[in-house]
Amino acid sequence: MENGLTASVLIVGGGPCGLMLANELGRRGISAILVDVKPGTAFNPQANATQARSMEHYRRLGFAHEIRQAGLPLDYPTDVAYFTRYAGYELARFQLPSSSRATELIKGLSGSWSAAELPHRVSQKYVEAILRRHAERLPGIRIHYSHRLVQYTEDSHGVVGEVESLEDGRRFRVTAEFLVGADGPRSTVRQSLGIQYGGETGTRRDFMGGRMLAVYLKSPEFYSGVPHPKAWMYNCFNRNRRAFMASVNGQDEFAFHTQLRPGEDESAIGVADAKAAFQRACGMPIPCEVLSHLTWTAGHALVADHMQRGRVFLGGDAAHLFTPTGGLGYNTAIEDAVNLGWKLASVIKGISPKSLLDSYEIERRPVAVRNTSFARHFANSLGHYEAPPDLEDATKAGEAARRQAGAYLDRHARAEFSIPGITFGGRYDGSPIVVADGTSPPPDSANEYVPSACPGGRAPHAWIDDNVSLYDRLGFEWTLLQFGEVLSSTETIGEMARAVGIDLKIVTLPRALRDLYEADFALIRPDQIVAWRGSASTALSFGPVLDRVLGRPLKN
Repeated sequence: MENGLTASVLIVGGGPCGLMLANELGRRGISAILVDVKPGTAFNPQANATQARSMEHYRRLGFAHEIRQAGLPLDYPTDVAYFTRYAGYELARFQLPSSSRATELIKGLSGSWSAAELPHRVSQKYVEAILRRHAERLPGIRIHYSHRLVQYTEDSHGVVGEVESLEDGRRFRVTAEFLVGADGPRSTVRQSLGIQYGGETGTRRDFMGGRMLAVYLKSPEFYSGVPHPKAWMYNCFNRNRRAFMASVNGQDEFAFHTQLRPGEDESAIGVADAKAAFQRACGMPIPCEVLSHLTWTAGHALVADHMQRGRVFLGGDAAHLFTPTGGLGYNTAIEDAVNLGWKLASVIKGISPKSLLDSYEIERRPVAVRNTSFARHFANSLGHYEAPPDLEDATKAGEAARRQAGAYLDRHARAEFSIPGITFGGRYDGSPIVVADGTSPPPDSANEYVPSACPGGRAPHAWIDDNVSLYDRLGFEWTLLQFGEVLSSTETIGEMARAVGIDLKIVTLPRALRDLYEADFALIRPDQIVAWRGSASTALSFGPVLDRVLGRPLKN
C-alpha cells in the first residue's frame, strides 16, 4: 500500500451532496478528499428539477447563473403537460416560465415566492459537472473518481480510510478528522455503521410504485412528430403505458421513465424493448436512439434511523431515499451538505466544540422525514389515479373522460410543481443551536409559504433594489442584520464576534424592512437560517447568544 493522503474531511460519494459539501468546505479553507466509484459525474440525466432553495444556495456560492444557463435553452418553456400519448390528446398543461423569464419574474414576486431565485429545470448531469468544476478550483479539494473506499477505522482522533483505484488496483490510506458518506442508497458507509432505513417502501401504485424503466434517449424528430407546444415535463396517461419524460437539452435528448406492467421481465429488456416503450408512449413510431437504459424502484419514502455516529456522517440518498415526485431528493441532499459544511468547518477551525456536530442529525433528519412524506403524498395523488377505459376513444364519452382527467391532472400539477412551502418552509425548531424567542412559526403547507423570522427558519427575503437581493448583502459566514441605525456603534458586537473567532458581517438595512423580521436585529447563520433575533435592549447580551449558536458551553 502506498503512502497516504491527509485531509480534514474524507467524502465518499461524488453526486450532488458530496460535490456540494466539497464546495462548502473548500470555500472555507477546509481540505477534503472526495472518492467515488463512478468514472466521473453523471452520464444519465437523473434528477431534473432544481428547487428555488437550492438555486439560492448556488447564488450564495456565486454560480447560480451558470446553473440557470445549463440544460434547456434560455427561452425553452418549462411547462408540465399531460397527454393520453405524446402525439395523442393533450389533457392538461401547467405553464411555467423559461429560464430567462424566471430571472426577471422573480424580482416582482412577493408572498410565497419572495425569493432570490425561482426553480430551474435542469438535469442533474449538468449540475454535477458545474459543482465538480467549481470544487476542483478550490485549494485543498482533491476529487478522485474511479476510486472506492475499501474500509476505514475510527478512533477519538479521526478516521483512516483505505481507498482503491478501480483503474489500476493501487491502494492508499486517507487520514482525516471526519468521514461523510454521501454514497447513495446502497451506501457502504451507512452499512458499516449498521444504520437501517425506516419508513415506507414496496408501495404498489398504478404509477410511481414498483419497478420502473428509465431510458436516456435521443430523438431529433420528437418535436416535429408531436402536434403540441413544447414542454419540459411530458406525462403519458392511459391504461396501457404510463410514463413521464423530461426534456434534457431542449433539442433532441430526453429522460423517459415508464412503469413496468405485470408480466414484463426486466431482465430481458433490451434496447429494442426500451425503444418500443418510448414509441408506445408517443402513440406513433417516432425514431429514437437509446443512449442507456436501466430499471429502478419507485415507492420509497425512507429515512435512515440516524444520520451521524461519532466522526461519521450520512447525507443525500445514503440518509434518505425518495420517490421522485416533487423533485425533492436531490434538493434535500443539497441542504444536507450546506448544513453540515459550515458546522464541520467551525469545529475543524476550533471555533466550536465537536458537540456542535450533534445538531446535524437533530436539524436535518426531521426535514428528511417531512420531505419524504410530501413526496409520498404526491406519488399517491398521481399514482392512485387511474385512467378510465374510454380515455383515448374519439367519442363523446371519451371527450368527457378527457375533460374529467384533465381537471384532476391540472389540480395535481399545481399541487406538485408549485411548492414554495416545501422549498422554503423547512425548519430547525428545537435545535440546541437556535435561540427560540417564544413565537410560533406559520403552519407548514406544501403550496404556501409565509415568510417568518421566527428563529429556526429561512431568513425572510426582500429585494433591496431591482438587481440586489437581501441575500446578496449577507456575509458568506455569519451576518447580523440591523434595521436602521439601531446602534450608533457596532464595535462592541464586532469585538464579541472576534473574541469567539467568527467572521461576522454587520449589515444595516432600511428601517422599512423591520416589519419583515419583527425585530431590531437578526442573526443569520451561514446557511441563511435565522439563529436569533432581538431588540436594541438585548444587543449587549450578544456574547451568550454567540456561544449558544456556535454550540459552545454557556458561561456562568
